[in-house]
Amino acid sequence: MKKILIQDAVLVKNYLNGDESALSVLINRHKQKIYSFIYSKVFDRDITEDVFQDTFIKVIKTLKLGKYNEEGKFLPWVMRIAHNLVIDHFRRNSRMPKFDNAGEFSIFSVLSDSALNAEKSIIKNQVESDVRRIIQELPEDQKQVLVMRMYQDMSFKEISERTGVSINTALGRMRYALINLRKVIEQHNIVLTN
Repeated sequence: MKKILIQDAVLVKNYLNGDESALSVLINRHKQKIYSFIYSKVFDRDITEDVFQDTFIKVIKTLKLGKYNEEGKFLPWVMRIAHNLVIDHFRRNSRMPKFDNAGEFSIFSVLSDSALNAEKSIIKNQVESDVRRIIQELPEDQKQVLVMRMYQDMSFKEISERTGVSINTALGRMRYALINLRKVIEQHNIVLTN
């Protein structure tokens, strides 16, 4: 029996029509090329894993929002997303100081805050408190993935292994956690700036 290769465009259409397995086929079909491309730029397996996962989060978001323009060029489109995320990674890391992963992650540990005055310090504490409170409102599975990714700086592969779910499930939970956080922030008109 001859195996028939379904074209990328058909798989994208099937995914958009609710066939989640079509995305898995696309990821499996192109993962080696995309992974190798990212690795050739960053030369670090952990960073490559993270950029690879972030690439497919962006792919899923763009597809779900209906912003993917089908021209039969799925792989070049994904490679462009990966390339942009690699550039973002280098921009972030050239500007931001390194921090050790010993304790709980706080975004403010990587920002220059040596000259915080009392008012800024109060606002900073309020923002951190608001974020922690909002996270507590998430469903348990989404909260777990979000905390592991954002506060424990774990890759989606590590999260998948720790929670016993597939990488796609972990990606989905992260996506829904972010969507739900936005909803809560908008509903309660919470301002998260310092």
